[in-house]
Amino acid sequence: MPGRLVLVKHSHVDVISGTPARTWRLSAEGRRRAALLADRLRAFQVARILSSIEPKAVETAAIVAAAHGVPLVTVPGLHEHARERVPYLGAEEFEAAVARLFAEPGHLVFGEESADAAATRFAEALVGAVGDGDATDDEVVVAHGTVTALHVSRVAGVEAFPLWRSLGLPSYVVLSDRTVEVVSRIV
Repeated sequence: MPGRLVLVKHSHVDVISGTPARTWRLSAEGRRRAALLADRLRAFQVARILSSIEPKAVETAAIVAAAHGVPLVTVPGLHEHARERVPYLGAEEFEAAVARLFAEPGHLVFGEESADAAATRFAEALVGAVGDGDATDDEVVVAHGTVTALHVSRVAGVEAFPLWRSLGLPSYVVLSDRTVEVVSRIV
């Protein structure tokens, strides 16, 4: 197990309606914010950066890894809650759908997997990947807002929906044996 687990929500993206969110890439502003994130993460002892396989996460992780001079490892299973077949939703409609996902975790109410299924998949991938790390290093994992909120809610007893709403692009949550720290805004 690592010293601290730092779960990062990817940086700002170029939203392209009509294409699945899993294919979106960072915007110019997102790359700028990812560089600021890299500076903020200097407070941690990082030997590598783990990342979801989605482009927005990989790009965020690559900027952080390059700034720290550490390797980047992509990990299948750290991707966002599966909702590829959901059409583009406006902000209010999307937030309502996510609220329902959190409120009914055992039911398939939004996308292609339930909240429980997404949380289990993410946790299993995380345990498999983090288990390979040095116990003295902090592990930095670049992923996504929904799966991060689901994971933190389950391991730290934090309410998922308010946490999800508070997470900026980028942001991070630090988990250790005794504490949970949410850094919701980088800029």
